[in-house]
Amino acid sequence: MTHTLDVSIQAADGTSQAASFKTRRMYNFGSATRDPSTAVAHQKEVAKSGIHIAFDIPAPRIYPIALHALTTDDDLFVQTDRTSGEVEIVLHMADRLYVGVGSDHTDRAMETVSIPGSKQACANHVAPVFWPYDEIRDAWDDCVMRSWVDGRLYQEVGVDAFIPPDDIIALLHERVKNVPERDFTIFCGTIVSVDKELGFGTEWKYEMEAPATGRSIGASYRVVDILSEVKPDFRVPFFNPRKEVTAQAG
Repeated sequence: MTHTLDVSIQAADGTSQAASFKTRRMYNFGSATRDPSTAVAHQKEVAKSGIHIAFDIPAPRIYPIALHALTTDDDLFVQTDRTSGEVEIVLHMADRLYVGVGSDHTDRAMETVSIPGSKQACANHVAPVFWPYDEIRDAWDDCVMRSWVDGRLYQEVGVDAFIPPDDIIALLHERVKNVPERDFTIFCGTIVSVDKELGFGTEWKYEMEAPATGRSIGASYRVVDILSEVKPDFRVPFFNPRKEVTAQAG
């Protein structure tokens, strides 16, 4: 099975060409910072919402993701009002390595029960423009990522906080079986928000800027809580309620 995204490949001179990226496997990395202490602030941030990291598993932690979760759509459907985006470096291996930016949108209610499950509950949004990594390699560490929710700045971080793309690829092959030679996509982890609190909202926007080249790529999407569209009296609870089962007399 493969998933296909229609994208643009933007060269260093600013010219673009259309391409179709096929993805056979997709992975999300967590706590993928060069300095492990850099990830602590985000770990504390999510802990406030009852989300606890599996510290007994060596960082960066790897979450395989189902292919249907990769999208460039304008609307992103969710099932609760407790979801939030996370701006992340996105790598795609095709004929060569490409870099882009995306948002690992995560269900925070589900995350209190299962981090891998929460990664499947929402789509991973990706901007449909990528750069060939070898054309930006020398200026890579100058790139900056940002995200906004409902118009306010939510995250801002240099890519130099995260493990370099070549090392991410090496770690993936070291820790995961059956990685394809090509046609796989990786979301490379996130960092704490500017106010150190998880943010919730409807309108999400994110970007990656390369100041050395004057270029940027990014996208936006709208969150739609489809469960709220069911009238309250007919809405199935997101979490199964615990109810006493009374045996009926025969």
